Amino acid sequence: MRRALARARDGKALDLTEATVLLHARDGHLETLLGHAGRVRDAGLEAVGRQGTITYSRKVFIPLTRLCRDHCGYCTFATAPHKLKSLFLSPDEVLEIARQGAAMGCKEALFTLGDRPEDRWHQAREWLDAHGYDDTLSYVRAMAIRVLEETGMLPHLNPGVMTWRDLQRLKPVAPSMGMMLETTSRRLFEVKGMPHHGCPDKDPAVRLRVLEDAGRSNVPFTSGILIGIGETVEDRAESLFALRRVAREYGGIQETIIQNFRAKPGTAMRGMPDADLQELAATIAVARLVLGPRMRVQAPPNLVDAEYDLMIRAGIDDWGGVSPLTPDHVNPERPWPQIDELAAHTAASGYTLRERLTIYPEYLLAGEPWLDPRLRAHVAALADPRTG
Repeated sequence: MRRALARARDGKALDLTEATVLLHARDGHLETLLGHAGRVRDAGLEAVGRQGTITYSRKVFIPLTRLCRDHCGYCTFATAPHKLKSLFLSPDEVLEIARQGAAMGCKEALFTLGDRPEDRWHQAREWLDAHGYDDTLSYVRAMAIRVLEETGMLPHLNPGVMTWRDLQRLKPVAPSMGMMLETTSRRLFEVKGMPHHGCPDKDPAVRLRVLEDAGRSNVPFTSGILIGIGETVEDRAESLFALRRVAREYGGIQETIIQNFRAKPGTAMRGMPDADLQELAATIAVARLVLGPRMRVQAPPNLVDAEYDLMIRAGIDDWGGVSPLTPDHVNPERPWPQIDELAAHTAASGYTLRERLTIYPEYLLAGEPWLDPRLRAHVAALADPRTG
């Protein structure tokens, strides 16, 4: 531990073993680790002219469908057709959410949905056929266009696993997209009783391929890991190094989320303990050291039990999307902090909260090929002329 902390202090590149050791840091060792990670974060902020600034995106959630072909052991978002009043949100419902959000100053419309529900549920296939859509992603694309054109909000698409072709057809209608890597652990996917067993879209090799294809397609992409779902500490380190590899090779990962598991009633993992917040802080700090000063690292503020200062000291520079209108449909039991409240907590740690767009300034200012020309006017209408 002392050797790994000394290397982090001196700015030396960590190897997988050293990162794994640092993920065990607690108490005094953790405080030392946080100090090193915070300095790396601050250097990265200074390099892009946003010293002392933590960002967030003001957004609305648009849960286009809660049907999914996967059945992860911790998820309450995905459900069965008979439990839903309607299988998909209608266009009018989508636009009503977006218009209300726009009226409240929101600029991001986060589309959340399950992976390819028509492959599992005949009801989803029948709904899509009846409404003239080849598949769920065709409906996503159509609704993204309507939100763009009729409300001015910028879609951020989170439809799960996508093919290279899917990325090509969605890129012109959304300035950013995302999909959590979650973990590279094959055990969680292959072993019966593990949370990803029987979920075709949770194969780590498939998810890494999506990240690579997004990079090849020049899509500003959000990814990250989920801790506390049964993975080992070694798995966490390997997942961070996998994200670093893709980020370095393709340059398309604009932000990395470090998210902690929270147990939910009615799930297979309802009896599992929540991920410890010191574990979360250590993972954020190691992510910062592994991924470097240029990566944007975030922790969802509604999942940290008011430990805002701990997460800031660990090295985050972004709180992610926060909504003044819609709940977090993936964690509905965890309400968002009010944005004024989040600003106050951020200020108490010595940082200023600043709003950003769903596409980060570095990618916006770079322009093509990261921003499709068909989106340029939509993004420019909302961008801060001083910072992008």
